[in-house]
Amino acid sequence: MKKLFVPLMLVLVLLISACGNKEGTEKEKTASKEPETFTYQSETGPVEVPSNPKRVVMLSGFTGNVLHLGVNVVGADVWSKNNPTFSKEMKNVEEVSDENLEKIIELEPDLIIGLSNIKNIDKLKEIAPTVTYTWGKLDYLSQHVEIGKLLNKEKEAQAWVDDFKKRTSDAGDEIRGKIGEDATVSVIEAFGKDLYVYGENWARGTEILYQGMKLKMPEKVKEVALKSGYYTLSAEVLPDYAGDYVILSKYSDANTSFEETETFKNIPAVKNGRLFEMKGEGASFSDPVTLEKQLEFIKKSFLEN
Repeated sequence: MKKLFVPLMLVLVLLISACGNKEGTEKEKTASKEPETFTYQSETGPVEVPSNPKRVVMLSGFTGNVLHLGVNVVGADVWSKNNPTFSKEMKNVEEVSDENLEKIIELEPDLIIGLSNIKNIDKLKEIAPTVTYTWGKLDYLSQHVEIGKLLNKEKEAQAWVDDFKKRTSDAGDEIRGKIGEDATVSVIEAFGKDLYVYGENWARGTEILYQGMKLKMPEKVKEVALKSGYYTLSAEVLPDYAGDYVILSKYSDANTSFEETETFKNIPAVKNGRLFEMKGEGASFSDPVTLEKQLEFIKKSFLEN
């Protein structure tokens, strides 16, 4: 019996292997039939772009969107290059600018993504298909889906958006349950010598806090920053804009002398340990990589303190 069993098993293995090879060959044939390019309807008109871009140059703040969709970036603007959130992914990426076309040519990109206000757009189009977006024209989640369309990864982008919205909403329910439905939150940033307070769509976690989690913004902040997105403050009036909770985004080289004043120390959120510090570098992005990091920061700050 053992003598018959061994040859039979060998035949079965060969059959399975043959089927696998055939299936692989069929997949390769199908893949080879996929068009190499397709027409993307950009905000400035149709652009013929690669179906599977492999060397993308970023001249925008959307680098995290492209990275999150697993597409290779070979060149990026200075803000993306120096963003600590992307430090691992940016390790071998060249820093480029819209004024250094020779460096972009050397990178041999098959797609360039930029903001609508960058320079040399016509010359960039001669190097590779170039798609630009107007900052703020789409909301932060719709922008990710739109970039997913451009990279032929719309389903992946939409799936992340749906999941992120649910996780953010659930976390918001939990946070409001802890701090109360009427508690207010301010997002303030120290940058250089200035202080700013932000509305609901100016990164620094504002989209998550106000849009996703439905947390409340102080009335004073609504008056000055809801439409414009941000408002410049002086240290003397900071208490007027501080909510029951404060997210303080601090750049490493910012003037933080205001923190030594009695005015600041007597802000209720400061006195009650309800001020949470966020690193300023990288906080001005609102891509999935940054948003995931900010969501974890917000959950930890509100729920573990």
